[in-house]
Amino acid sequence: MIYYKTEAEIELIRQSALIVGKAIAEVAKQIKPGATTAHLDKLADEFIHDNGGVPSFKNFKGYPFASCISVNDAVVHGFPNKVELKDGDVISVDIGVYKNSYHGDSAYTFAIGNVSPEVLKMLRVTKESLYKGIEKAVSGNRIGDVAFAIQDHCEKQNRYGVVRELVGHGLGKSLHEDPQVPNFGKRGSGPKMQDGMVIAIEPMVNLGVKEVWYDDDGWTVRTKDGKVSAHFEHDICVRKQKADILSSFDEIEIAEKANAELVTAS
Repeated sequence: MIYYKTEAEIELIRQSALIVGKAIAEVAKQIKPGATTAHLDKLADEFIHDNGGVPSFKNFKGYPFASCISVNDAVVHGFPNKVELKDGDVISVDIGVYKNSYHGDSAYTFAIGNVSPEVLKMLRVTKESLYKGIEKAVSGNRIGDVAFAIQDHCEKQNRYGVVRELVGHGLGKSLHEDPQVPNFGKRGSGPKMQDGMVIAIEPMVNLGVKEVWYDDDGWTVRTKDGKVSAHFEHDICVRKQKADILSSFDEIEIAEKANAELVTAS
């Protein structure tokens, strides 16, 4: 069942989503060679609590961490660990925040230091596809219109693998609500979107094949061919003319740029 949100509920979701963006930005400041994802997870956990929230992911269906941090061939749901990051790594940070009875959920993928132009292009295209999907998230369109826009940009135009097993989702009092929001599909298919529908759109795109497998931890999803993956996610509210983006990349992008300059200089 799809739960349409009131204006008051939408603003509460926005508050949670904006904390997510700030938390990812705090993590981004420390993404550099030598850092561990366990340390980054601790930073995220502390920041969320300091801002009056609770990590949405921690203990969700048994997940043991505040964030999902996925490196290189890990698509999503990567376990933070004590392995040091290195130059050339690609790292996605996915964080959820629960505050005032509503969730926010967003993700961003970072390149560390000297990453190949081929991989940088894949990251750029994946991020572009997120906004192409958001452009279709208007009242009267269908979920398939969002899905097709993402798939067309990533898979048909750029020959990347769009993951099938993992999808975006509705968002509100529960972290995962209806409807499911795939990153592949046919235009004009799926549930019709109406004003007040809040969804998390999150392209998960592989440099190589679309197929994935689950690591021994039962959570980490990896690319079947071992190639790099990217993941970007925004929370949006469907509107009549233009989707309202509830989460923000602004502070993340500022931190990303500043940190990239520091890594390059060193």
